[in-house]
Amino acid sequence: MIKRGFAHLGVFFLFLISLLPLPLLFFFARLLYYLLYYVIGYRKKVVHQNLVQSFPEKSASEIIKIEKEFFQFLADLIFEIIKMCTISKKETLKRVTFSGLEQLEAHFAAGESVLACTGHYGNWELGTLALGLSLSAKTMVIYKPLTNKIFESWFDKMRTQYGNVFIAMRQTLRGMAAYKNEPTLLCFASDQAPSLQDTKYFLDFLHQPTAALLGVEKIARSTKRPIYYFKVTVIKRGYYHVEVLPMCLNPSETKEYEITDLHFKFLEDIIKEQPQYWLWSHKRWKFKPE
Repeated sequence: MIKRGFAHLGVFFLFLISLLPLPLLFFFARLLYYLLYYVIGYRKKVVHQNLVQSFPEKSASEIIKIEKEFFQFLADLIFEIIKMCTISKKETLKRVTFSGLEQLEAHFAAGESVLACTGHYGNWELGTLALGLSLSAKTMVIYKPLTNKIFESWFDKMRTQYGNVFIAMRQTLRGMAAYKNEPTLLCFASDQAPSLQDTKYFLDFLHQPTAALLGVEKIARSTKRPIYYFKVTVIKRGYYHVEVLPMCLNPSETKEYEITDLHFKFLEDIIKEQPQYWLWSHKRWKFKPE
């Protein structure tokens, strides 16, 4: 009961913070960066190890530079996500722009559903919110629920405020069935580490064997839906551009694991361009092939 009370109080506090303008929130974000990096040292060892293993060609000073830039962005990201609680439609579409959406609309006009994949890169939460405002078809997002039900409810309300549908990973097929009679966009951020029981396939990603989720490939090959990759570019602080790129338009013609390999190749190329904007604090390489 006490924990629930603190959780409700925390959600209310986050709502109050979200009422502040983003420029002011970015000031607090810079303070949070110093707290996370220099005082608390939040997952610094995880971030540093991930960067060293992913970029063996970079010097120690280059690694530290990326590390600091990542923590600066992580602090910004936290406050941007909080701001999403009360962000307007106009502000959302000002901060996230798209190119290539007409490719998706052509499929929807033909009554076809489409798959989209991306990674935890840039502000994927704000990008998804803007996507729901930019398409004629329903945007459905596969996600992993939080264990805290109060914060899960807060996140769900924030994520779905403009019409998006969020489907728990274990309920993917059931969620798809609910919208089988209309064209939809089904979105995956498939760069998370799978659970041990779901670890079936390893590929080479950022110079190391990496366990990969296979959900998008399984669904694409069984439904024959075309796949597009959403390439996120950070334009400047708080502003993003998403480019819609054809990744695999005929999944039924692919070999096993080909789609998964292709997805991670797209993501790897993007990370190498601007590495500071990927979620390096995630314990991505928990499992080894052996």
